Amino acid sequence: MKQFILFTIKTIIIILLLAVLLDYAYTTVYAHSNNRNKIEDVYNSKNRNYDVVILGSSRANNHFVSEMFEQKGLKTFNYGISGGHLFEADLLLKLMMERHYKIKTVILEADLNLSNEKRSETVAANFLPYIHRSEIIKEHFSKEPDFNSLYYIPFYRYVNFDELIGFREFYKTLSNQSTNVLDKGGFHALKQNKKGRMKNDISTLKPLKNKYYEDIKAICVANKINFIAVMTPMCENTKGIDYFEKVKKAYPEIHNYEKVVTADKYFSSCGHMNANGAKIFTARILQDFFSN
Repeated sequence: MKQFILFTIKTIIIILLLAVLLDYAYTTVYAHSNNRNKIEDVYNSKNRNYDVVILGSSRANNHFVSEMFEQKGLKTFNYGISGGHLFEADLLLKLMMERHYKIKTVILEADLNLSNEKRSETVAANFLPYIHRSEIIKEHFSKEPDFNSLYYIPFYRYVNFDELIGFREFYKTLSNQSTNVLDKGGFHALKQNKKGRMKNDISTLKPLKNKYYEDIKAICVANKINFIAVMTPMCENTKGIDYFEKVKKAYPEIHNYEKVVTADKYFSSCGHMNANGAKIFTARILQDFFSN
């Protein structure tokens, strides 16, 4: 019995040591990479200057053509992340401020993502390799229900989010395999939908007094950044389209561009414009806010 207990204790110690070593190895690799995604690009950078930074979900990532801003002489990067929520947009802006970015204008896509304050599991996981190295990230996750597990159990976060930051992603990062996420100023163009299925139902969504939206506004005020919040287009056959009116009522400062582009030929899916639609939309944004 005594030998069994000793064996168990030794096994637990070995497992813990191995977990600590693996945690350190994974974290070290991620902490020296900046060519896989937008989050590590910001984390491993400092002192950047931008005229325009774009934040939001895929409805920012696919809708704001960075090159068109650049053609107007505006140094711009689209930090919209597909699948992202305001939880991640807020944290990304905090990291930019921590790394002494100088930003003149932040454009925030704020429409459908106002309806929840949850983190995006697929996007938020990309912040987790740095949770022990950044007080900003630690504080942002501190009120999450699984914070203690993520923070205090070594290597747990890499196991729990294996598909996102586990061995495969670790290997690709270690071998310096880049992605196209950072190409074209962060803008990702979509192709035209040829299937003809252009329907969506957002009737169950309700805009909240979103704390992350308010936080982004406060950061911009504190750092003297011009803040522009916009709602971006959706296709014609969208049920519950009055959601955008509800957003405008709750947040009068948010500019509603939902009807700027509506024809199906300009959409890849009902909530995401294709490249041609994005160009029309971006041209309108430039005209309305950057004509001078």
